[in-house]
Amino acid sequence: MADPSSAPRVINIGLIGCGEVAQVIHIPTLLYMRSHFRITYLCDVSPAALEHYAASIPTTTKSQSPVKTTRDPAELCASPEVDAVLVASSDEYHADHAIAALRQGKHVLVEKPLALCRRDVEAIIRAEEEEIARGGGKGRVMVGYMRRYAAVFEDAVREIGGLDRILYARVRDIIGPNSTFVAQSATFPRKFTDLSAGDVADKNARALEQVRTALEAECGVAVTDESTRMWRVLGGLGSHDLSLMREALGMPERVIGAALGLPVWNVLFKHASGYTISYESGLINVPQFDAHLEVYSADKIVRVQYDTPYVKALPVTLHITENGGDGVLRQTSIRKTYEDPYTLELREFWQFVVEGKEVKTTARDALQDLQLFGMIMQYGNGGR
Repeated sequence: MADPSSAPRVINIGLIGCGEVAQVIHIPTLLYMRSHFRITYLCDVSPAALEHYAASIPTTTKSQSPVKTTRDPAELCASPEVDAVLVASSDEYHADHAIAALRQGKHVLVEKPLALCRRDVEAIIRAEEEEIARGGGKGRVMVGYMRRYAAVFEDAVREIGGLDRILYARVRDIIGPNSTFVAQSATFPRKFTDLSAGDVADKNARALEQVRTALEAECGVAVTDESTRMWRVLGGLGSHDLSLMREALGMPERVIGAALGLPVWNVLFKHASGYTISYESGLINVPQFDAHLEVYSADKIVRVQYDTPYVKALPVTLHITENGGDGVLRQTSIRKTYEDPYTLELREFWQFVVEGKEVKTTARDALQDLQLFGMIMQYGNGGR
């Protein structure tokens, strides 16, 4: 018989937000990882969503209480039945919910984007620093850039670091409708429409104020329907790709070209080392997922290829194409694991909470995404 004392500590998770990503990704993954996590509390503005998902979360022992529900994030964060908090609420609430968790001394995993403006990211950083200064040090932030936790991505970063000289790089994310992939995920998510008029009005008002702060006050860019949509899509889709770019290559020096607009956009960055980085992204109706990072040197090309995260266990692959000498083309494809990036990210979060392991996707790291968004929007709206 296995020694119970050798089993890993199970973290009690409070989940704020029961929308699509929670339904398709977070709840199933946490349940798969029940040796490390237990969902004890759910929070959402939809009473119907709370009722539905609370009923779907099983208790694992006779002594375990059924999952609790609340519409009040502060109640969840203060509960002694919650060890750590996963924030998957709407982007407009990420900062408030993360800070509420930190002030209760809880570690928190926040879905990207961490926030919609620099002001709010800086508020999260201050709350984290205040918690550390109090001496407890329990409340820390990890940002959910799951693509950066893919096993072969970390291998690719080492390959890229070993290149003699980078000549060109490309980060691309042109994908079909998420609804297509979600429908094939076998998770059968539901949409709930029982939000109150007050909740809808509050969300809309927050979005308007936060985007206005980001564009006008922080970037000096006029607020229009077009600039607002572009800012939101950079936060939603672009943060995946641009954070990958930052880790693999470092922050670019400046933007030297941009064609912004939906459904497809393109940005050209200049790196301090002299090469250019092309960022191509967009949303089309072809049901495929073309997301990759590709880096070129004279004798080697390193490419990390991603598939949709909504269908579990699709592998992330590393492809190395190189000059084998004497006219020989050598191509290597590496699939390191079928464990998806969300599972690997949650394993890192467990180590962050239980073992105190430092993480790379910190709030300060996320602040650089807002800096990149600002560079893009300033160039694309007449700046140089």
